[in-house]
Amino acid sequence: MTAPLTQRTGAAHARIYSYGAARGENFVPNDDLVGPIDSSDEWIRQRTGIVTRVRANKDTSAIDLATDAAREAIERSGVPADQIDTVIVATISNPKQTPSVAAIVADRVGANPAAAYDMNAACAGFAYGVAQADALIRSGAATHVVVVGAEKLSDVVDPTDRSISFLLGDGAGAVVVGPSDTPGIGPTVWGSDGSKADAVGMNATLTQFRDGEAPWPTLRQEGPTVFRWAVWEMVKVARQALEAAGVEASDLAAFIPHQANMRIIDEFAKQLGLPDTVVIGRDIETTGNTSAASVPLAAHRLLEEHPELSGGLALQIGFGAGLVYAAQVVVLP
Repeated sequence: MTAPLTQRTGAAHARIYSYGAARGENFVPNDDLVGPIDSSDEWIRQRTGIVTRVRANKDTSAIDLATDAAREAIERSGVPADQIDTVIVATISNPKQTPSVAAIVADRVGANPAAAYDMNAACAGFAYGVAQADALIRSGAATHVVVVGAEKLSDVVDPTDRSISFLLGDGAGAVVVGPSDTPGIGPTVWGSDGSKADAVGMNATLTQFRDGEAPWPTLRQEGPTVFRWAVWEMVKVARQALEAAGVEASDLAAFIPHQANMRIIDEFAKQLGLPDTVVIGRDIETTGNTSAASVPLAAHRLLEEHPELSGGLALQIGFGAGLVYAAQVVVLP
């Protein structure tokens, strides 16, 4: 008879201890981008709510941004770097297909030999990472987890593209997640719809580029398709996350959606019936859409500007290429 395997058990609950952030070094106003897309500052502001976006220097990589954000989160958490046992980086911006961004970040911040891996869930990546950190800690597979959303989207922008190029920015946001005596991360509502894979994503493959069949791959989207999906389907997911956590919209201190478009954020708030007491993350106005980094960057900014939100409940939701989505209610550190 086979000997029974020993099973680990972890903490009863997990929570977010702290946030860290890093943004591209350069503010790029709308006027710098409108020429190649035959547009105007007014058009971009009306359609997206973006006034300027941050983009990184040419020699700054997503790995650099992720490292800076993770380092700040660790310093603020009070957890020594050598006690971080897992690093998860959500990104579509690894400059190499391998090795992972996470392994390099773990070493740079002093968490070596932490378990480390990247995940690609596009704009939902950070919420996916928080779901995994929560599960790893409660299962006993990890004790302290750094989750980073990091992107350098300026590397995959076509300045002449009118569908998405003017939206995109560069940055990274990070959290430290660890054990808690009380629930700090609600159940995650997540999923995908690969039947809409063509709605947003890269316009070519790397092998097509290698073989001279296509120019350097860049991001494209079918704007109306993505807008309708985000507004109608993602509001349902947000409601499900509130229900799963056992809370009402009126219990929230903050709403932190993916920073895709200000019109989507406004419509979201309206359909959820958020009271005026709920502070809404609107980082897109000056940061742009940073995909996996957008939710933690917006949360970091909210806590800097509204320290009174500390300890309150926040509904966060990410959604994007795949199509993929994830939402959960968290207690803000």
